[in-house]
Amino acid sequence: KSGKGKKGKPRAKTGGKKQKLKRPEPDILSPAAMLNLYYIAHNVADCLYLRGYPWPGAPKGKRGKSKI
Repeated sequence: KSGKGKKGKPRAKTGGKKQKLKRPEPDILSPAAMLNLYYIAHNVADCLYLRGYPWPGAPKGKRGKSKI
């Protein structure tokens, strides 16, 4: 074929500024959230940590495991 050009997906043209939709704040005390928390948390400290309220000096989790 003639016309060797860039390969890949064509990019869509940006047609002005897009306004982000504001999502309502999720209720972390809703029945569905509580059921989920029941299965993923092991104790109260774990519950608060998973909900984004870590305590000072909380251990930070490792990002991925090394396989040797």
